[in-house]
Amino acid sequence: METNFKYPILYSFRRCPYAMRARFAIRSSQIIVEVREIKLQEKPSEFLKSSPKGTVPVLITNSGEVLEESLDIIYWALNKNDPHKWLAKGKLENQDIRKLLDDLENKFNISEEKYKLTGISVIYNNLLQSLFKSQILTLGLVMIGIFSMFIILFRNIKLSLIGVIPNFIAAFFILGIIGLLGIPLDMMTITIAAITIGIAVDNSIHYIYRFKEEFNKIKDYNKTLKTCHSTVGVAILNTSITIVFGFSILVLSKFIPTIYFGVFTGLAMLLAMISVLTLLPALILIIKPFGKSS
Repeated sequence: METNFKYPILYSFRRCPYAMRARFAIRSSQIIVEVREIKLQEKPSEFLKSSPKGTVPVLITNSGEVLEESLDIIYWALNKNDPHKWLAKGKLENQDIRKLLDDLENKFNISEEKYKLTGISVIYNNLLQSLFKSQILTLGLVMIGIFSMFIILFRNIKLSLIGVIPNFIAAFFILGIIGLLGIPLDMMTITIAAITIGIAVDNSIHYIYRFKEEFNKIKDYNKTLKTCHSTVGVAILNTSITIVFGFSILVLSKFIPTIYFGVFTGLAMLLAMISVLTLLPALILIIKPFGKSS
């Protein structure tokens, strides 16, 4: 068996879930290891010498110590460097999991490759991870889709950019507030940004359409702005306040995620309204997408 090599050696199989979590922990701990991907049908002799049972992952440390369980590898990596403080945050939980896994193997003689942790908590965690990935992709597609829709509606790239900016700023601002307050994203709060953009984009369309109609008559940006604020601006204000109050009713719920959803969606709609009634007109006055005033 190899000893005294430059970096620890990790034998892995890329599709094995246990090898995946071991690689993830090592990557998170920022420890350099030599990863050797193997084919389970063609296990190399040096691998079998290190671990006769022939399962992955297997880690051989610089001193020659062999770790054959994914959880042992995780603890080895995080005990060396735990930048995210995962061990400190879940110390008791880690001890309970360790005891459970030890009991399964030692008392019931069930090896790690013959079982998987499951239950509602595991399912819920996997669901959240899928939601996080899909939400990032969805927001990107929503941006492209709404921008394309604005181009079709207004046939003006500058006007399309002006129309989408206030809504996206409101959505990302509310996500920033949630992050600063340390509120975890769940199945409720993760949808707030998409809902905000979906509802608030109507305000931009109404305002821009009215501004375009009035400008064609008045031919003066400042006068058109005053007219729009006194007409469609009032309608946007009343509609947005109604929506905010509607979502605020959810604070009466006894379910914490529902309360968060109501509060932050209402706040997001308020921010979107303010952006449309302040930032959107300011951008129109600066960029002048309808041409020069007469």
